[in-house]
Amino acid sequence: MDEFRILSALAEERNGNGPQRADLDKCVHCGLCLNACPTYRELGVEMDSPRGRIYQMNQVAQGAPISESYIRHMDLCLACRACETACPSGVPYGRLIEAAREEILPHRKLSRRAARYQRFFFERLLPSRPALQAAGAFLYLYQMSGLQKLMRLTGALKLFGRNLANLEVLAPSAEIPFFYSKIGKTFPALGERRFRVAFVAGCIANVTFARLNEATVRVLQRNGCDVVIPPAQGCCGALHLHTGMADHAKALARNNVDAFVPDEYDAILTNAAGCGSTLKEYGHLLGADYDYAEPAQRFSEKVQDVTEFLASVELNDQMGTLEAVVTYQDSCHLAHGQKIRDAPRKLLQSIPGLDYRELPQADICCGSAGIYNIVENEMSMQILRHKMELVKGTEASIVATANPGCMLQLQGGVRMFGKNQRVLHVVEVLDEAYQNYMMALVKKKKLAKSAAKRRPS
Repeated sequence: MDEFRILSALAEERNGNGPQRADLDKCVHCGLCLNACPTYRELGVEMDSPRGRIYQMNQVAQGAPISESYIRHMDLCLACRACETACPSGVPYGRLIEAAREEILPHRKLSRRAARYQRFFFERLLPSRPALQAAGAFLYLYQMSGLQKLMRLTGALKLFGRNLANLEVLAPSAEIPFFYSKIGKTFPALGERRFRVAFVAGCIANVTFARLNEATVRVLQRNGCDVVIPPAQGCCGALHLHTGMADHAKALARNNVDAFVPDEYDAILTNAAGCGSTLKEYGHLLGADYDYAEPAQRFSEKVQDVTEFLASVELNDQMGTLEAVVTYQDSCHLAHGQKIRDAPRKLLQSIPGLDYRELPQADICCGSAGIYNIVENEMSMQILRHKMELVKGTEASIVATANPGCMLQLQGGVRMFGKNQRVLHVVEVLDEAYQNYMMALVKKKKLAKSAAKRRPS
């Protein structure tokens, strides 16, 4: 404990606002990151490449003012971290862009309305279960009343601007019942108990991806896991951190560190790659916190993506046939942030009957990037259009990925540019295979029972 407190004090000394000099100096400006960067690929502008952005960060670190131009180039970054994979020098670009955005935050010139929206979303909505449930109820009424269908069929929202129509296409579905009713419960393993794991349910996902969370629990149960969903958990802070709101992210991180007792679990699991990347970095995020540095590090060491965990254990192979052509889109924070590429593909390829086809440029961002597809909608749609052209080339009927945000983006892509493909999380594909096995078993038993009745006595 004393060692952690000494390290925390040193970190407190080092961690001023803005990118750290040691991180900036790792960049040798070789340019190998350029082709990996989605915005550079789209615009061909040096200042909208990782190398160009680091050059600008260096200028600011040396005393240049934080100008509107600087803010714009930082805002256009998706923080997908593909440059980290391409970089031979180990530049921690994700850390740099988050620090740059934190430094920028006081210099942003937001309208009064935009500032109110930002405060509501980050400070009132994401951390609050009642607020998320209320928002989910309104969204559900919008969908079930037929208003959403009417808006989409008539294109009425285009009258108020193309961006608003594009944003509505990306709107998630509210899934009743919400997953909140499962939080605080423990779901026992089906069959022999092999592991005891904790599940991070997320925040918005409890409303808009309730069925995904349920599928995740079922798949873990079928693989011998007691699944604990700790009651006091909440938003992980990833969206806050990516927006530069580091203090809010730290407060949310402390709550989650308190909510989980790592020593009680074999792993702490998440089905959201963007959340997982931040959860695994709590040790760094709270490294300067005298009281939380050590607990945060122990927490982070237990965190695994659900695909990472399932691919590392002896997978239950009692799966039914799933006749489908499937391709896989890498979630940026899984492939580049967590360096996990093989696990999701291994799981998909283990399913009987499934025809897996590799997606070209699968690790290039789909344009989701947290709330990027909302605040930078035009660039996001440009990137998404190119992604969907590649998806069409695979002739896949299912597009699998490993992050709810990517799923929303790809679902919007299917509506605008696709061919009625289904967009599923990897664990949802596994869940279908397990359910197909159970249905085949029930059918077999019914046939046997029927045959026995027909036999002469």
